[in-house]
Amino acid sequence: MADLESLGFEHMGLDPRLLQAVADLGWSRPTLIQEKAIPLALEGKDLLARARTGSGKTAAYALPMLQLLLHRKATGPVVEQAVRGLVLVPTKELARQAQSMIQQLAAYCARDVRVANVSAAEDSASQRAVLMEKPDVVVGTPSRILSHLQQDSLKVRDSLELLVMDEADLLFSFGFEEDLKSLLCHLPRIYQAFLMSATFNEDVQALKELVLHNPVTLKLQESQLPGPDQLQQFQVVCETEEDKFLLLYALLKLSLIRGKALVFVNTLERSYRLRLFLEQFSIPACVLNGELPLRSRCHIISQFNQGFYDCVIATDAEVLGAPAKGKQRGRKPKGDKASDPEAGVARGIDFHHVSTVLNFDLPPSLEAYIHRAGRTARANNPGIVLTFVLPEEQSQLGRIEELLSDEGEAPVLIHYQFHMEEIEGFRYRCRDAMRSVTKQAIREARLKEIKEELLHSEKLKTYFEDNPRDLQLLRHDLPLHPAVVKPHLGHVPDYLVPPALRGLVRTPRKRKKLSSGKKAKAPGRKTKKAKSQNPLRSFKHRGKKPRLAASPS
Repeated sequence: MADLESLGFEHMGLDPRLLQAVADLGWSRPTLIQEKAIPLALEGKDLLARARTGSGKTAAYALPMLQLLLHRKATGPVVEQAVRGLVLVPTKELARQAQSMIQQLAAYCARDVRVANVSAAEDSASQRAVLMEKPDVVVGTPSRILSHLQQDSLKVRDSLELLVMDEADLLFSFGFEEDLKSLLCHLPRIYQAFLMSATFNEDVQALKELVLHNPVTLKLQESQLPGPDQLQQFQVVCETEEDKFLLLYALLKLSLIRGKALVFVNTLERSYRLRLFLEQFSIPACVLNGELPLRSRCHIISQFNQGFYDCVIATDAEVLGAPAKGKQRGRKPKGDKASDPEAGVARGIDFHHVSTVLNFDLPPSLEAYIHRAGRTARANNPGIVLTFVLPEEQSQLGRIEELLSDEGEAPVLIHYQFHMEEIEGFRYRCRDAMRSVTKQAIREARLKEIKEELLHSEKLKTYFEDNPRDLQLLRHDLPLHPAVVKPHLGHVPDYLVPPALRGLVRTPRKRKKLSSGKKAKAPGRKTKKAKSQNPLRSFKHRGKKPRLAASPS
């Protein structure tokens, strides 16, 4: 038997078609969780696995699932097509992502293994049609899976062989506890189960009792975050709330943060306040939150991954705040009433090539910190986590740091001292911008997004065709101006830039156009027009005529 310490994909007994798909993805070696979990899963054991975000947990359960399905179809007796694998995830985005990964791994056996995603509530009719064809694997949130089970459009009591709960520690936090208990009543008594999680908490222990039978627990001896050679973690003490806005402005406007940045705040209202604040300085940023429709959120993530945006503002208050259990489920921050409970962004979503995670607001817990930080330093790429902390929040951050240190060799947050006096010249600009971002401006910004969604909604297209007046009212409504943008704030004068950074700050495009050689010659024609319109020039020109008339006298 091959040494477990050096076990590669080719030594795991995987189907050649799966190995080809793995090679196409560029995976030369399995990650630690894949190396330990796949052989045990192929032996038919139940697994309770903890591994940090971005460590390859999806492939750790997807590969053995696909291998077992392919092996059954190749060697077992001919049986009726049925759903044999069920993957439960806490959010719609994660369902979409899990489906995509499973399909990539099944690229060379797509005819033998079909995967369906039933997480979107608005596509119920089309989902029922897909489920009638009995795909091999169904991915979805517990509430959507339960809905289809109750409607008999999904039947797994006699066929299910493998159950996966991905990001298991969040399933209860989303208020899925009752859904999960009801869902389990529709499953057979015997099946193989995997619980994949980034942390082991009380919710995971409760799920373990409900789902697993004599499981193998994989609590890998690794930090929940990469080491300091890959992930650098800093804390910056800001004396006031205004200092946080000032420092963020300086970091982004002076290009001190290179590459893509993910900025986390704690409430939805804060995310729009921050976006409108950055708009004042012509710093493009977009807001990603659970209030947006699924397609819009996925579109924003896709645009960010493609480089259209370098800065995304995200909120995870709905996901990682107080657990949404029982009566607490309805408790949300003020202003976040319309957010989708299955639309978390902090956990598992695959943002590509994030160089910096900036905690503008302090994470409410260790779990929140870990899953925010997990958006960067993925797949052996370097990353930075920068946390702004007010003096009254230092004790809370200290507790998070202690818990991180208890994980073994986890890196400790390093104090980073910015010289605030060097950017003091920008303070009046920040105050000016902050005054423009009023509560009314934030409310109008959110209304503007909703209006855009209504105008571009495919589902409302037929409604607007039947009710053209409603469409006209939307289109001819008064345009919203969330905050008055002052163009001069977008330009950074050289005298305000700290001396040490003057060579690093990019010159605005307008100034480049004025200083180019071709532009210097071009105004020559325009200056002739300017002479005829200049009152001083015209005064001299008119003055010659009286002089000629006066000479004879």
